[in-house]
Amino acid sequence: MDPSSVPLLAWHFVAVQTAVNPVLAFCRGDVVHFLLVKRDDSGAIHVTKQKQLHLHYDLINFTWINSRTVVLLDSVEKLHVIDRQTQEELETVEISEVQLVYNSSHFKSLATGGNVSQALALVGEKACYQSISNCGGQIFYVGTKSVHVMTLRSWRERIDHLLKQECLNEALALAWSFHEGKAKAVVGLSGEEQKRKAVVADRMVEILIHYADRIMKKCPEQGKIQVMEQYFQDMVPVIVDYCLLLQRMDLLFSQMYDKMAENSVAKGVFLECLEPYIISDKLVGMTAQIMKDLLLHFQDKNLMANMEACIVHMDVTSLDIQQVVLMCWENHLYDAMIYVYNSGMNDFITPMEVRKCEAIDEQVIMGNKLLVYISCCLAGRAYPLGNISENLVPLVKNQVFEFLIRLHSAEAPVEEEVYPYVRTLLHFDTREFLNVLALTFEDFKNDKQAVEYQQRIVDILLKVMVENSDFTPSQVGCLFTFLARQLAKPNNTLFVNRTLFDQVLEFLCSPDDDSRHSERQQVLLELLQAGGIVQFEESRLIQMAEKAEFYQICEFMYEREHRYDKIIDCYLHDPLRKVRMRICKSNYIENLDEISFPFLSPFKAADLISIHFSDQIEQIIQNLEVKIAKRFVAYCKHFVICCSREGVNQDLLQLSPSVTEQFIELLCQYDPEQVLETLKFLESYRLEETIQIVQKKQLYEASSYLLEKKEDIHSAFLVMLEFLQRKLSILTSEDESSVEVPSLKAIEDTLAKTIALCQRNSHKLNQQQREALWFPLLEAMMSPKRSSSSTVLGHYSEFLKNLTMQVLNNMAAFISLPLILQRILQDPVYGRGKLGEIQGLVLGMLDSFNYEQTLLETTTNLLNHDLHWSLRNLKASVTRGLNPKQDYCCICLQQYKRRQETSDQIIVFSCGHLYHSLCLMSKECGIESKGQIRWTCFKCSASHKGGKLSEASSELKRRTPSQLNSSLLDPQQAQAFDQLCRLYRGTSRGDSALNSVFQNETFQLHLTPPPPLLDD
Repeated sequence: MDPSSVPLLAWHFVAVQTAVNPVLAFCRGDVVHFLLVKRDDSGAIHVTKQKQLHLHYDLINFTWINSRTVVLLDSVEKLHVIDRQTQEELETVEISEVQLVYNSSHFKSLATGGNVSQALALVGEKACYQSISNCGGQIFYVGTKSVHVMTLRSWRERIDHLLKQECLNEALALAWSFHEGKAKAVVGLSGEEQKRKAVVADRMVEILIHYADRIMKKCPEQGKIQVMEQYFQDMVPVIVDYCLLLQRMDLLFSQMYDKMAENSVAKGVFLECLEPYIISDKLVGMTAQIMKDLLLHFQDKNLMANMEACIVHMDVTSLDIQQVVLMCWENHLYDAMIYVYNSGMNDFITPMEVRKCEAIDEQVIMGNKLLVYISCCLAGRAYPLGNISENLVPLVKNQVFEFLIRLHSAEAPVEEEVYPYVRTLLHFDTREFLNVLALTFEDFKNDKQAVEYQQRIVDILLKVMVENSDFTPSQVGCLFTFLARQLAKPNNTLFVNRTLFDQVLEFLCSPDDDSRHSERQQVLLELLQAGGIVQFEESRLIQMAEKAEFYQICEFMYEREHRYDKIIDCYLHDPLRKVRMRICKSNYIENLDEISFPFLSPFKAADLISIHFSDQIEQIIQNLEVKIAKRFVAYCKHFVICCSREGVNQDLLQLSPSVTEQFIELLCQYDPEQVLETLKFLESYRLEETIQIVQKKQLYEASSYLLEKKEDIHSAFLVMLEFLQRKLSILTSEDESSVEVPSLKAIEDTLAKTIALCQRNSHKLNQQQREALWFPLLEAMMSPKRSSSSTVLGHYSEFLKNLTMQVLNNMAAFISLPLILQRILQDPVYGRGKLGEIQGLVLGMLDSFNYEQTLLETTTNLLNHDLHWSLRNLKASVTRGLNPKQDYCCICLQQYKRRQETSDQIIVFSCGHLYHSLCLMSKECGIESKGQIRWTCFKCSASHKGGKLSEASSELKRRTPSQLNSSLLDPQQAQAFDQLCRLYRGTSRGDSALNSVFQNETFQLHLTPPPPLLDD
């Protein structure tokens, strides 16, 4: 901050919300801070910062002129009038001519020899505290020769100032801002809002009258029409704008219009200025005379479209209806005519009784408007704008429908056909008229009258169009498409005789009629797609479509039946699509050369040949030139896919092995990366010949796959081993330039594939054969350490060690560890005492052994604990006391104390059923084993046929006495065991003995806490 800047302080009472409090302004340099001072209920004073004003000049004085406006004086003696709320600068005034008096001598204390501080002396250069003062909205400035008074003009003075300078547009804009309360630094305008607006409005009216007088006096020379028109177009809209803003229609259409009427050009411009306000509905009503003059002006200027647009927005009461109707008929203003009839006379029928037009263009315009008008009436909407009164909507719908279905017109000649109005609309635009009816049917409620109207209009449409031959197939098709859509709706109430659809089908599919073939086919296709297919018998429809050569119809039907082979026939026979097919069956082979073949889709061509040319495949392939071999590869690839996929009759399509082998050979040449994946799904090739092809191209992975498929496992392994050794030799070669970092990933992938080959086949080999696979692989991974120099080996030592460890970990599952260690120690490198290099390998193997041993011990302990827990619960269950459900035998239904027989015992089962032993024996529910009788509950075994107990009982009956010597549960224990199984189903620790690990081959450990044991 400049040390010479003057600190300033000023305050003023300001209304903030509902209270009036002082606002303190503190300034220094180019920043002004406004602080609000408030006193709370306790008497404490609070100061809060309201806002901050940043300026682009330094201040030497700050003065409040009122609560909303401040006046700032900068260091170059310019006054700035600022609005406090918006911080907008309203005006700037230069006052250097005042020669303001500064307090420099006082601040510098020149009288006492300058005995002041340096800061005070610097401020004294621009200090003028005692030279400026304000009072009652006036600011006094003391100059060296005079005193000047500054004040804000009142709102009237500001307007008058602009008027004196003949800035009438600016004066009106300023007055309107006063009217709306958007002006700044307003003085002299107080009171209630409505009163303020009334005062300003009166002043604006005076200005507008003065403005109108002025533009008429300043009018250019009368002879220059164009100049006059431009002049009035610039001036007159201002009057219209502000009169409408002030809502002074009386002023606009009386004094202003009378003044404009003095000049014909001004009058015309005035009337044309009203158009945008009428169209935007800002000006709805006007005097009848103005409206008459407006219409006559548009008619004289031939602005018929403008006149029509104004009429449909005007209040009909301000129109001379007779004049407007005659004018509309004469000038074909159908929208305006309909509006006048509808709004002025509630007549919705007369506009439809239009006069016949001679011009074709006029007929099209009138017909389109009539269709839209009918649609609006039936939908309850006014035309062209708004809505029909709700109480008139049902009446209007009924009147319009009754008009459409009239048997004859009002003044019908003798030769007039029935239903002339429907017939005329159908001839004009069948599709759109039916669309109007469809929309109307959507809006109809399902009451009795609506259903009757729908059925009646449908019957009339059928009578008019089907019984006459003056409608084209397309028009008839539109009708039946409309009917099909209506009949397909879920809430349909229409009835249409199905024989009519059959007649339409015969009419459209007539083989004797060659005219409009494409049109008839397209109409029938639209009818089927709209849901009309349910009206036809499909077999008859296909038969008639084939006779009429409607191949698109046939394609539509075949697709529904999933007969895709027939669809190809449709494409081949359809003359409209021969160009798109590129080839046809008759000349396919001859044209399949280097000119036509490259433009065909390989997949589509292969699909076509595999189905339609299965007997000529080899001949087609032989016709292909070597010039397009790459394209041939793509073709063969898709062709082989077509031959191998489902849905192709393999008995009819016998692909020669030579074709497949030729394809594989070309694939080896142009796309070797896809050979292996292709071989995996191909079947029609000979192994020996294919192996020779891939070995010739040195495709190791493909060769290994074929040899493995041939079950020559050792040869397949040797191929992969050779491939791996070649990559390792490149990696460990002395020539560092031949080594690339991406080859590390390739080596790792090759090793993984070789290990996978050994793993897939090791379970089928004996120990010696397994060693013949794994030990050469281990040798291949350890050999680089013997043959490579220490420099090269140092780069990839860790990488090779990881790969070797990977081989050891995988071969340990098939080769015993002693054999692996023995083979490692027999290596010449490690046999000379370099065991430190394999320390990591050996330790890794020992870690794996320790881990597996610990896992085995832990698993054994868990299994033993589970078994102990299950047996303990089983014991607790079978030794629990039994509580019978009743005190009588469930077989004889007598009390268990019926008689005292020495051989009779009371048998109680865990299920709660009680029996006499003799009763159970009579039911064969007791089985003797080792001198003891095993009992089975009669009720439970009878009610659970096929259950566990019945199965166990029948099994016991079938066994021989020697088999019964095994440790079996008695029936009570079996029941208790089943109950225990149902009770403790859950994780492994909660499973019953029936679900124990000894009976579950897919057992997995679930180390969860055991459930609490039941105390019996």
